[in-house]
This record gives sequence, C-alpha cells and structure tokens, in this order.
Amino acid sequence: MDDPRLTPARPDLAAKYLEGKVKAARFVAGEEFEIAEAIAPLRIGPSADAELATQALLGERVTIYDRNDEGFAWGQLKSDGYVGWLPDRALAKPKGQPTHKVIALRTFAFPGPSIKLPPAETLPMAALVTAVREDDTFVMTREGWYLPRPHLGGLDEMADDFVAVAERFVGTPYLWGGKSSFGIDCSGLLQVSLNAAGTGCPRDSDMQRDGLGRLLGLAEARELQRGDLLFWRGHVAIARDAETLVHANAHHMATVIENTRDAIARIKAAGSEVRAIKRLG
Repeated sequence: MDDPRLTPARPDLAAKYLEGKVKAARFVAGEEFEIAEAIAPLRIGPSADAELATQALLGERVTIYDRNDEGFAWGQLKSDGYVGWLPDRALAKPKGQPTHKVIALRTFAFPGPSIKLPPAETLPMAALVTAVREDDTFVMTREGWYLPRPHLGGLDEMADDFVAVAERFVGTPYLWGGKSSFGIDCSGLLQVSLNAAGTGCPRDSDMQRDGLGRLLGLAEARELQRGDLLFWRGHVAIARDAETLVHANAHHMATVIENTRDAIARIKAAGSEVRAIKRLG
C-alpha cells in the first residue's frame, strides 16, 4: 500500500503522475508554489487545529493539487515528498531561484542595513532566500530584508559534521512535527542536521529507519560511533560517541544530550526497546 504521507492521492483527486498507479475520480498536474513565510505548518487536515505533520520553511517548493474555500491548500513538498495541507497565505508564485540559505540556528531579517532596527522577520536554519545585493555585513534579499552575512551560506555550502549541527539544537523546545530551533521533534532534528551536511533524509523516524544507513546488531550498542542512529518505535536518537547521544524527546520536552545507557533504560522502562541501530556511510 502506498504511504499516504508521501502519496498525493485521495479518492476524489490525485496527482497526474500517479495516473494508472492509484484510483481517483480525477487527476491533476498541480501547480508549483514556494513557501513565503518563515515557517509554514503542514497539517494532516485542512484545519488550523489539525495535527502538525511537519513544517515547510521559507523558499521551499511545493506542488499544490487542491485548494478549498477555507484558506487551505493540499500538496506535496518537493524537498522530502511529504503530503499535507498548508495555509494558502503561506504560498506564493516562485520568483526566481534562491541564492543563499540560513546556516545559523536562526537569524533576524532587518528592514534596513542596521542591526539597531526592529527585525521584520526571524528566519530558521535552512530557510532559502534570494539575494539582490550583498557586502561583508549584510545580504539584501528581494523582500528588502537585510540579513547578517555570517548567518548565510551558499546553497552548496555543507556542514562537515551533521552531529555537530544536531548538538547546536540542544535546549530547543520539543514540538511534534517541528523542524526549527523554535521547536523540533526527533526525526526533524535528524533531517535538518543531515540536510545541513548535504545528505538527503526522509521526514519521519520509521522512514529514516528503513531508508538510511546499514543495519548493525543490537549488541553493537556498546560500540557506538559518532553519527550512528538508534531507533525505537516512533523515536530516533543520534550517537555523539560510545557513551552519549543527542535527541529531541517528549520526556525532557527539549533537545538534550543524554547518557546512552541511561536513555535506553529509561525508554525501556516506559515500554519501548531499541529496534534498530544504523550506521551511515
């Protein structure tokens, strides 16, 4: 059965590229948009109180297949293929290609070339912007924002160590479906960190368990290396070394560094055993 999280298909409507593969009353080609808000919620239903599935960040592309009269649009993110409902207000027609991405945890967008001005917006790591002018201090974007030059990198700039990226999120509040330093979940932390290092990554922990790395024996939890991934049912953590891990979790309601044996014992006491250990590369 096709995963509904990654398959833009409903009984009444489906993406044109799925014609002949799924059943639907009609098939549509869809229309490409870009995310025009710093962070846009992608929900499982067309309602502001529907469960948050994930988030789309400024500059991301999305193919929209349906819109309703209540201000929601149904589509598929280009970055990781996730399907869901976005607020219409967060969508704009693409205006050229992005030139830079935010590499700081978050950065302020100033309305002029001065850090003393009240910020017009706050952008998260991995937000994409299009520069129209830059110097050693600021990058000016097409919106007229001035972003601190040290907080931006080129689209091909990659972090050397994805674990170090994850460690930067320590203290970030836990948010189901979140993928920014304003709030993040376990699989969002892994996805954002791997993406920052140039590695593609599915969105949810079960997809990550099935799609990333090679399987190690569970006994090898005693010999973990930096960057190994530990999976439980509905949870993932990143090994920092043989003894500690970093993960966003609802127990601490934050991203924390924790002793690996303590974490395994605590999660086991709560009713869940380690299901897989994966090694990248």
